[in-house]
Amino acid sequence: MTRTPPNEDPRPVEPERPLPMDCCDGGCAVCVFDSYAEDMDHYRELLAQWKARHPGEA
Repeated sequence: MTRTPPNEDPRPVEPERPLPMDCCDGGCAVCVFDSYAEDMDHYRELLAQWKARHPGEA
């Protein structure tokens, strides 16, 4: 029986977008949507780096 090795460099996972009801509309210093935007920026950076290491993969 042959086992395939675990993926040592998996594709980054996109963060889950908050639902509109996740925001309290209270004017928080850091809204859940602000955190999501930062998480998406980080995800895009990681994805670009991953794609550079894995040319030809979608």
